[in-house]
Amino acid sequence: MRTIHTDEIIKNISEMCIEANLYLSQDVTNTMIQAKKNEKSPLGCQILRQLEENMEIAAADQIPICQDTGMAVVFIDIGQELHIEGIAVEDAVNEGIRRGYTEGYLRKSVVIDPILRENTKDNTPGIIHYRIVPGERLTLTVAPKGFGSENMSRIYMLKPSDGLHGVKEAIINTVKDAGPNACPPMVIGVGIGGDFEKCALLAKQALTRDIDQHSEIPYVKELEIEMLDKINHLGIGPAGLGGSTTALGININVYPTHIAGLPIAINICCHVARHVKRTL
Repeated sequence: MRTIHTDEIIKNISEMCIEANLYLSQDVTNTMIQAKKNEKSPLGCQILRQLEENMEIAAADQIPICQDTGMAVVFIDIGQELHIEGIAVEDAVNEGIRRGYTEGYLRKSVVIDPILRENTKDNTPGIIHYRIVPGERLTLTVAPKGFGSENMSRIYMLKPSDGLHGVKEAIINTVKDAGPNACPPMVIGVGIGGDFEKCALLAKQALTRDIDQHSEIPYVKELEIEMLDKINHLGIGPAGLGGSTTALGININVYPTHIAGLPIAINICCHVARHVKRTL
């Protein structure tokens, strides 16, 4: 049995929080560059150039891509043959977030109570999702999520009779309602199936998949392609000022569900679709 110490978790989480906020992942960067070439609106093209310049400045000057450095969402896959020693894993993850956001001079955006609204001053606690998997490795995915786009996300509890048409309608209506408020061009994660909370988790996980990688399920891949095309024909465009680039990508995850239900969650993200993955 392999052993790791929680000091390793703290160190990596801290570094990943900073990395995710300073550098846009390569898949999103490449898609942005291509979108700029394809954009039909002169104003939309200008905005995409500005976003590209902003990414370059952030990397060169070591400053965040966006002022909203997000609430830290962390996915942890723990190998069942791995032994972790040190402090509690959850405490280690939050200590990593604390160090990353304080030492990296990232904006602290978390309040300790949703009603009383007192800032925790170190961006903790994060939102942590655990999964036990085969093997002796520990995989960390850090995905800081800004709330301009998060606030435009939706869950629908559709009826089975709504079918694929209802799913498509839910996605399009959510993007229409989001409009400029989600800071387009967007990256969209969709979760279909499970139950109320599972579909939301599926949608959040979908945002951590590279947008140049389609689902391996044929009908889901076709749905991703169709929905991206329809979304980009809505005319919302970069910054909501019109154009053919409303979304850079849409990732869809599916899961078994109950015979009486068809849950769907649409998790909207701006172009700063932050996600960093490491295996220890």
